[in-house]
Amino acid sequence: MDRWVAWHEAYDVAGSALGRRLSLVARHIRQAVEALPPGEVRLVSLCAGQGHDVVRALAGHPRRGDVRGGLVELNPTNAGIARERIAGAGLDGLRVVEADAGDTGNYAEFVPADVVLVCGVFGNIGEEDIRRTVLALPELAAPGATVVWTRHRREPDVTGRIREWFAEGGFREVAFDAPPEHEIGVGVHQLVGPPRPRTTQRLFSFPG
Repeated sequence: MDRWVAWHEAYDVAGSALGRRLSLVARHIRQAVEALPPGEVRLVSLCAGQGHDVVRALAGHPRRGDVRGGLVELNPTNAGIARERIAGAGLDGLRVVEADAGDTGNYAEFVPADVVLVCGVFGNIGEEDIRRTVLALPELAAPGATVVWTRHRREPDVTGRIREWFAEGGFREVAFDAPPEHEIGVGVHQLVGPPRPRTTQRLFSFPG
């Protein structure tokens, strides 16, 4: 099995770090959506995988019909599973795009977004790419947008630097979850600086 597909199996393991991370991310997505005024909510997910976080957060949610946007995922198997999960959850305003999430050109139709998900990305790329991605997020974000991101806290733990880069990029920290039982980190930042015009650039490349 493709390793990027097999990786998702840990979501179903009781007490797993990935399962705990999913719960935290889903809670922050719901809170971000609920904090927005009535009307359309724009959402975009980078390296969306099989869409577990979005589905966990929004399936059955009273505002699921307000959510519009896209999940960008390069792996064809994961993208196909995400489409099935999104359809099964009745999230008709979301579309899964099988494309390279590291290329900002693939977000053109979905941005600026009110909720931006960067989950499962920073643990797979180098620090230079992480910083470049963080500093480019105002190009994908609407005014006041919420970004939810993840990164493990194994050594060398770079979550502190990531939080500094968000501040450099015009964001304020809303939350940072670091459960002691797992080496995971889940961050939530809100854009308080101005959004920026979107440019087409490469943010990152996954290994392999």
